[in-house]
Formats: sequence, structure tokens, C-alpha cells
Amino acid sequence: MRLNTLRSTPGAKHSKKRVGRGPGSGLGKTCGRGQKGQKARSGGYHKVGFEGGQMPIQRRLPKVGFTSRKSLSRAEVRLSEVAALDGGEITMEILRAANIITANIKNVKIMKNSNIENAIIVKGISVTKGAREAILAAGGKVED
Repeated sequence: MRLNTLRSTPGAKHSKKRVGRGPGSGLGKTCGRGQKGQKARSGGYHKVGFEGGQMPIQRRLPKVGFTSRKSLSRAEVRLSEVAALDGGEITMEILRAANIITANIKNVKIMKNSNIENAIIVKGISVTKGAREAILAAGGKVED
């Protein structure tokens, strides 16, 4: 087999559509556009989303954002807020009592925003990798 002997398989290549060349071509008179109407005319196409003058759906629907329902029960707490608490042990109840989280919060994650000096013990609260390193470096403990 040589490159100059390669050919496409029979039927793979179609001849170009020649419109308006008489009834024998199958594309004479209306040239495959059917009868009348906007799409049969020259320049007769409309923009995407156009609904014939009716108010399009992207303008009928209200322009509002999205609020995740998970965000109503989850909270992020900064490490500096946790370090400001007096107790050595940090739990969900202690965070609620200190008004750091509200009563409807079920999941809390501690995020690192600074280093801490005092040792704390975190129980039942998830922490980020950086916050975990900062707590352990201060002599604290993280209990999952």
C-alpha cells in the first residue's frame, strides 16, 4: 500500500449539493427549502432563543441567584475565634454557647486564618489541614 494509491471507500464521498438545477436534480425550484415561510426566504433566519415575538423564556424567568440549602446547616469557624475561647476543649455546644454558631448549625469546620499559642482539644468538629497542623503545633489535639 502506498500513499498515492489510497482511496476513500465507495459511497463515503458525496457530491456537492447543486440547488436550483431543475426538477431532475431533486433540488430544483424551491431548492430544498420547502414552501413559503421565513426559513424559505433569503436571510430568513432568526437569532437563538427567538420565539416569534413572544417574550422568550430567558426573559420570562426571574433573574435570581442560588442559595444552597446546605449552607443553612453548615458553618465555617476561624481558628482565631476558637483560640479566643477560654476553655481548652472545643465542642459544638461550646461554640453555640459562645454565639459563634447558631442553633440550626449541624456541621462545623474550623479554617486556619492565623496561628494559635494556647493548646486546645477539638472534639466532634472537622478541621482543615492547615488548622490541624496549627492546633497540633500549639500542643493541642484533634479528636474526630
